Amino acid sequence: MSSNGEAKLNQEVLLDDLRNVLAETESMLKEVAGDGSEQGRALREKIAANLSTAKQKLVETERLVADKAKVAAKATDTYVHENPWTAIGAAAGVAFVLGLLISRR
Repeated sequence: MSSNGEAKLNQEVLLDDLRNVLAETESMLKEVAGDGSEQGRALREKIAANLSTAKQKLVETERLVADKAKVAAKATDTYVHENPWTAIGAAAGVAFVLGLLISRR
């Protein structure tokens, strides 16, 4: 796998993990909502503030990942339009190698 593919996979895993943490935190916040003590209120406020910050960072991270994907797609499109025969040759070479590998089975 290429380093770009690994980076994209790692970003997706990170975003999924962050979404899960946010969901679990929201669930815990709802569980302590009934605690009427001063310490409980302070804890809820702190959790809510951290949750809000994490959500903002998640939205920003998702936007950055989407922007990078668009830039990569545009660069690929530009390269293929500027070098069509090179792109066709590369695709044919990859297809040939895959064909060899599949035919060996």
